[in-house]
Amino acid sequence: MSGTKNHEDALFDDLAAEEARLAEEEQAEFDAALEAEESEPEDLDADARADQLFEIIDKLKSENESLNDKMLRTVAEMENLRRRTQREVADARMYSASNFARDMLGVGDNLRRALESLPEGARDNAESGMKVLVEGVEMTEREMLNALEKNGVKKLNPENEKFDPNFHQAMFEVPNPDVPNNTVVTVVQEGYQIGDRVLRPAMVGVAKGGPKAAPTPTAEDEAESGEQA
Repeated sequence: MSGTKNHEDALFDDLAAEEARLAEEEQAEFDAALEAEESEPEDLDADARADQLFEIIDKLKSENESLNDKMLRTVAEMENLRRRTQREVADARMYSASNFARDMLGVGDNLRRALESLPEGARDNAESGMKVLVEGVEMTEREMLNALEKNGVKKLNPENEKFDPNFHQAMFEVPNPDVPNNTVVTVVQEGYQIGDRVLRPAMVGVAKGGPKAAPTPTAEDEAESGEQA
C-alpha cells in the first residue's frame, strides 16, 4: 500500500506545482500588461488597448481550462487507482488460501475413502471403540468441510446439470437417449471452487445420444421474459 500512497502523493505534488507555475505566469503577464499600459502614449487607440486586454484574458482562460482538464484527469486516475487497489486487496484476501485449501481437499478425500472402505453393516456390528473411531472420522470430515466453506470454498456437485468444461472434467460418456446430450449423469468425484475460480473440477460422466440441450438463457432473455409476464 506504501507504493500506492507514494503514487498519489506524487500526483498531488505535480498538480500543486503546475498550479503554482500557472499562477506565477498569470501574475507576471498581468504585471507586464499594466507596465505596458502605463508606458504607452496617452493617445494610444482605445481599441488597441482593448484588443491587448482581450488577448491576455483569452490566454488566461485557455491556461485555466488546461489546468482544470489536468486536475480532472488526475482525479479520474486516482479513482481508478483506488478501485484497482480495492479489487487487488479483495482478490488477495479471497485467493491467498487457494493452495492450502487445495491440499486440504486431498485430506478430505482420504477421510471419505476411509469411511467408504467400511463393509456394509460393519459399523452396527463393530465394538464400541470402532464406532467411536468412525464417528470421529466423520466429525473430522464435517469440520474440515465447514472450515473450508467459511473461507469461501464451495462444493461442486453438478449432477443433472449441463456439462461445463470450466468447472467439470468429463471422464466417460453414458449412452442415454432420455436426457439432453452433455448432461452430467454421474459424479465420480465432487469438485470445489473458491470465489469464481476452480480449485478442482468435478470429475463426471456425461450423457450421449439424447436430444440437444436447450441453450442457457441469458440475462437479456430473462429480462425480456419478465417484461412479457
